Amino acid sequence: MDIYILGQQLLNGLTLGSIYGLIAIGYTMVYGIIGMINFAHGDIYMISAYLTAIILSLIFSLGITSLPVVLLVTLFLAMAITGAYGWAIERVAYRPLRGSTRLAPLISAIGMSLVLQSYVQISQGARNQGVPILIDGVVRLGGEEQFVQITYIQILIVIASFIGMAALTYIILKTSLGRQCRATQQDRKMAAILGINTNRIISTVFVIGSSMAALAGVLVTLNYGSFDFFIGFVIGIKAFTAAVLGGIGSLPGAMLGGIVLGMAEGLFSGFVSSDYKDVFAFALLVLVLIFRPSGLLGKPEIEKV
Repeated sequence: MDIYILGQQLLNGLTLGSIYGLIAIGYTMVYGIIGMINFAHGDIYMISAYLTAIILSLIFSLGITSLPVVLLVTLFLAMAITGAYGWAIERVAYRPLRGSTRLAPLISAIGMSLVLQSYVQISQGARNQGVPILIDGVVRLGGEEQFVQITYIQILIVIASFIGMAALTYIILKTSLGRQCRATQQDRKMAAILGINTNRIISTVFVIGSSMAALAGVLVTLNYGSFDFFIGFVIGIKAFTAAVLGGIGSLPGAMLGGIVLGMAEGLFSGFVSSDYKDVFAFALLVLVLIFRPSGLLGKPEIEKV
């Protein structure tokens, strides 16, 4: 086994896993608070890719060329707009069904996913679209002929992913908002009796989760450069797999699940076959659920009696 090929695949897997982890955070936050899976979350990521292209075109049309300014404005606007999408999805697709059966919100989420896909397909077109490469350059480790390399944008993806997870973990564990989120998770009715606006907390969680998906969407779009209206489905399923793998309901577990899944895919693609990497990823999920149903960092759910 070539050590350089192994190192390259691990770095590629780390980058891919960081993307999965960022999106998985949105799944795990929503599930942790209201016990529902937001299957429209991947399409929020897809919308952020289109927003990235639209915002960049507007910024360049204004004559702004400073790269830090361009990146910060794009990231801020994309996160704000997708946060609004998350808020609207919660109000339209989830809140009216909150007291219904567990199947109804699931069907509603799948319907919302199809609505968002069709909306983007009709408004932006079905063909692939792209953005110019803004961040180039690589870091190379090794010799002249054999080396391991990672691009600057990949480094940025990994750093942003871990900063995002650390910031959200701090918010949940150390702030008043986090205490209200945990109270809403444990007992929504008692939290409301104690004066917590549970509707506001749940909406806030959707906004935060959507913003994390937007962070991933902006960085991935700048990395790969191309996208279409269907990218949210595949990566959304992979991110959900990462959330379950790490232990859905745990923020560090979501990131760990993403890293494990990304590295497993990278190694399988490099040394076995890239055609069957999705099969391997879901087989890994099945094995984890068989031997550790709560995930790598998840805790067994305790039934209230």
